[in-house]
Amino acid sequence: MIARYSRPRMQSVWTEENKCRIWLEIEILACEAMARLKKIPAPDARTIRRKARFDLAEIARIEERTNHDVLAFLENVASYVGKPGRWIHQGLTSSDLLDTTLAVQMVQSADILLEGIDRLRSAVKKQAKKYRLTPMIGRSHGVHAEPITFGLKMALMFDEFGRAEKRLQEAREDVRVGKISGAVGTHAHLDPRVEAHVCRALRLRPATLSTQIIQRDRHANFLAALALAGCSIERWA
Repeated sequence: MIARYSRPRMQSVWTEENKCRIWLEIEILACEAMARLKKIPAPDARTIRRKARFDLAEIARIEERTNHDVLAFLENVASYVGKPGRWIHQGLTSSDLLDTTLAVQMVQSADILLEGIDRLRSAVKKQAKKYRLTPMIGRSHGVHAEPITFGLKMALMFDEFGRAEKRLQEAREDVRVGKISGAVGTHAHLDPRVEAHVCRALRLRPATLSTQIIQRDRHANFLAALALAGCSIERWA
């Protein structure tokens, strides 16, 4: 993100550090789920939880050789874990990691934006009440029309951002979906219970169906909700 155009809290959601932190948690959770199902040794899963970590600078150096971000990440993590690291990423495809992480980040972003809308509506509500009898000129076709009150103007803003809030809440729920189902989404090499465990821990819903990826109409809907909210912000500004 461009620093001067974003706030620190939102920036932190989209950092490489946060992305890799979520990647790591997904890999650990998948190993723990496989251990519960007796697919891998339980002591190895515990070792992975205890030792797994990453180094962003080293990942960048490895990626220069591998030309693959996930491979670079996995190689770096495995260097800390040792022999039990052979179970990390077993049965997964890169998009399991990428799309599930993206879902977590989009939910984190939506929560920040929803807090902002709530604060905005609270402030506007106060102004609507305070100026409910303050007269001003209304407009029709861009020119002066009948009198209204400034309180009515603020009430309209409150109502409009209520719709923005509802759309963003619905879009947040739409993208709150993860997948740990393998290369073509068939669970051929992964028990669906692994996906259920990972998603539950991340407060996501498992995708009803997926392919290599989580279907992009979900993301498009999320961006549409942001665009409409942005239009409202621009109009009132």
